[in-house]
Amino acid sequence: MIPKEKYTCPAFMEREWAALWTKVWLLACREDAIPEPGDYYVHDVGRESILVVRQQDDTVRAFYNVCQHRGNRVAPPGLGHTDDTLKCGYHHWEYDLSGRISRIPDIETFPQGAPCHGLVELACDSWGSFVWFTMNPEPEPLLEYLQPLPDQLDRYHFERMIMTRDWTVEWDCNWKISVDAFNESYHVQGIHPQLLYYLDDFKVRIDCFGRHSRYIVPFATVSHRVGETTEIPPLIKLIMRDADMDPADFDGRVEDVRRAVQRWKREHGPEAGLDYSELEDDQLTDDHNYLIFPNVTLNTHADDLMLFRHRPHPTDPNRMYFDLQNFRLLKSDEEPPRRRPRHRHFKHGEKSLGLVLDQDAANLPRVQAGMHSTAFEGLWLGKQETRIRHFHKVIADYLERGARDGGREGP
Repeated sequence: MIPKEKYTCPAFMEREWAALWTKVWLLACREDAIPEPGDYYVHDVGRESILVVRQQDDTVRAFYNVCQHRGNRVAPPGLGHTDDTLKCGYHHWEYDLSGRISRIPDIETFPQGAPCHGLVELACDSWGSFVWFTMNPEPEPLLEYLQPLPDQLDRYHFERMIMTRDWTVEWDCNWKISVDAFNESYHVQGIHPQLLYYLDDFKVRIDCFGRHSRYIVPFATVSHRVGETTEIPPLIKLIMRDADMDPADFDGRVEDVRRAVQRWKREHGPEAGLDYSELEDDQLTDDHNYLIFPNVTLNTHADDLMLFRHRPHPTDPNRMYFDLQNFRLLKSDEEPPRRRPRHRHFKHGEKSLGLVLDQDAANLPRVQAGMHSTAFEGLWLGKQETRIRHFHKVIADYLERGARDGGREGP
């Protein structure tokens, strides 16, 4: 059993912060979000704000987004640009792109001199067209931390994908409740019954890789829960049309559609400007859902990527921020758009996320509320929820290591 206090207890939240969040690698932004020297991105996670800056030599560096004078945030959340100076808006202390103090107004009134050399830097690296950072002062290299996922995911070529949506939604639940929801397909029958005519929620492959995990959900098929189906369901017809197949021309059985879509995409992808040569057949149809520990969910498909980032609230274990980003694979002759989609921030219920995510969003606060019941002790998990059990085991490993050595490093 996983105790409910892991979702509700402020003291456990503090342990997580000290022994987990400050030790792991975390996703900041896309590399193409800050393409030019002086471009920057501010990412907030928990109580910290991180400033990621493109340098004059085209490298990227990350800093704590806090002025060394009086603690003011140097830059506001989101994207920005500066020619060569990061200026705190409070007293106009200035830092160059490398984080060094370049100007202190009335420096002669500080007989003790400047407080330090500049902004405090963090380790920063790139993989998969994304920029990552860690607050761990002695981290393992990013690629080692991510193993074995790069070998599995590089074939999707995320760098060829463009962002089509960038939203943040405030949810009234713990961040782990959100991660849990996307770590299993067992809930499809209850929360997303329409998807039973779109995917197989039961015959799911589950793999756990060190810190990380994935499951593979067959798409373009139906669940055994709906019984025998002779007519192709409308949602599967949508999959066929998205692949430029005409459902009216298909005379096979419903259970043959998935393989037919794979063959069609394999044969006709090149003429459409889509290169699937590095992908296996099931990657042409199925959802390969990855958790990059601790808080990034990737729904990877041949033509697109849906990314979820689950961020903790700074002080309240009953609240979180859900980042939703969609990406689309560019065709070989297609130029990327000049502008990226504008980031939008909502409270729950202010904007539809689409039917499936709306169904999840409506349920998760009810789960959080139930965690506070005296009649509920903790999670009772089945085999279909193996990834949830693994996820919490990795969290426990970090917290146990933190208790042993003061949280210096993760497992």
